[in-house]
Amino acid sequence: MGKNILAVMVLVGLVIWGVYDSGKDSSVGGKEEISQEEVNAPVGLEQGNLAPDFELKTLDGKNMKLSDLRGNRVIVNMWATWCPPCRAEMPDMQEFYETHKDKGIVILGVNLTATERQPENIAKFIEQFGLTFPIVLDEQSHVADLYQAVSIPTSYIIDSKGIIHQKIVGPMNKEMMEDMLLSLN
Repeated sequence: MGKNILAVMVLVGLVIWGVYDSGKDSSVGGKEEISQEEVNAPVGLEQGNLAPDFELKTLDGKNMKLSDLRGNRVIVNMWATWCPPCRAEMPDMQEFYETHKDKGIVILGVNLTATERQPENIAKFIEQFGLTFPIVLDEQSHVADLYQAVSIPTSYIIDSKGIIHQKIVGPMNKEMMEDMLLSLN
């Protein structure tokens, strides 16, 4: 009899725990948080890999992580102010971002600050091009090294689950961005 009561108590406890656990809010900021286990992909830079996470500071000193953008389709774009092809693609990037930012698409500009001859020009560059998408500063070249940005601009197209779909070396235009991102989940 005692074993039956114990078994019933364990079973009731498991049911209660299951109901409690399934009711927990797994979202952050209204977006579903997706873990690596749920994605079931290795972390790496190849197509189909989960994009390696990183955390950098914005121009105003706030920390920002790539994983904070999960739930959105993302272009991670590595650039510098002195790079002519980077300068050439910025108007299209800004136009694309303005058109699609309310549709779950984010451009994350990663300024390769360690390569800047005059880092004070970054804010001027952002203002000159009217950039409103998030920009972080890679002051120690950690992200450039991690993402193998040997030539710039280098961009990665990442879906809403954090999976890499494409690496682009060289400038992109608005049509390229639309073709690559609008078909992703």
